[in-house]
Amino acid sequence: ERIQSPINGHHLIVLEYQKARVQPSIIDLTDMEENSLPKINGSLIPIGPVTIEEWVGLYYSSTQPHEIIKFDINNVEEEKFQPLTHVWKRTTIKRKDLAIAEDFEWTAKDGLKIHGWLYRSKAASKKAIIYAHGGPTFHAEDALDPQIQYFVSRGFNVLAPNYRGSTGYSVEFEDLIRVNGWGSDEQEDIWTGVKALTERGIAEKGKIGVTGTSYGGYSSWYAITKAPDLFTAAVPICGMTDLVVDYETTRPDLRPYSEEMLGGSPKEVPQRYYERSPINYIQQIKGKLMIVQGARDPNVSPKNMEVVRKKLDENEIKYDLLVFEDEGHGIFKTKNQKILFRKIADFFTKAIE
Repeated sequence: ERIQSPINGHHLIVLEYQKARVQPSIIDLTDMEENSLPKINGSLIPIGPVTIEEWVGLYYSSTQPHEIIKFDINNVEEEKFQPLTHVWKRTTIKRKDLAIAEDFEWTAKDGLKIHGWLYRSKAASKKAIIYAHGGPTFHAEDALDPQIQYFVSRGFNVLAPNYRGSTGYSVEFEDLIRVNGWGSDEQEDIWTGVKALTERGIAEKGKIGVTGTSYGGYSSWYAITKAPDLFTAAVPICGMTDLVVDYETTRPDLRPYSEEMLGGSPKEVPQRYYERSPINYIQQIKGKLMIVQGARDPNVSPKNMEVVRKKLDENEIKYDLLVFEDEGHGIFKTKNQKILFRKIADFFTKAIE
């Protein structure tokens, strides 16, 4: 994925990914020997050497905020890492308060192996939230996510799926979304993950919600319209609703990406844009819906929200609405996240009861 060279040594740091975890190795340029560091919980990214054996690196996981640490390159063990930024002294949160990201795997409808992260509520629960990442050229990783941790603290199990098209699993896996484009196999990957949750007794039918931002918002719209019997509630955040409107109102530099993923422009392949647009299937919604939008969004413009609200009203489908006037593509300001996380959890709690 990446390669870098510390300025104070004669090494190359090579960063690869295995199941969305960073797998680093260090090449000594004096003899060209490569030292692959052992697998650990979370991810360790070497930064540079202090001595021959001691290195500084960035370490993080779902239960470890990003921390600059010192470590022995010949004895890479988490319990021996020496913190340099002392993050645990700067927060009232304790490691025991955080949920571990467990590896969770299932098989897609075509036999492809799909991987994601499962976070379990400490209290016994059959309620689940599917947390779909954006991109789609991106991935959920074993890292501290405040929104996921908050949902877990509210009694939900959370699954963060890395559907086909996600990074962190090889170029071949990433390119699989290009076979049939947006709104196709990758959505089925998410849905089969939900079925795996219920089959393994982690979630119960009728108690499953879905949320996500950007492409995760699109996936949330897609789920509540195209798989209404699978999802009880959805909270799409800054998600595309009408792919034609999105194409016409998004930043011009993003249009080629839409064309690549859908096989052309709306004029060239109108049927595909129609079929892959959740707005054309909102009459199939059975569950509860809350729409979240940043009023200044230049990527997925508020026009997506406006046209779908009109269609929802025409079909007399009720929904909640939460608009942040000072946000763009995603809700990032701390003061707004405090509102957002609580409202989503409250919404799912009420919808899934």
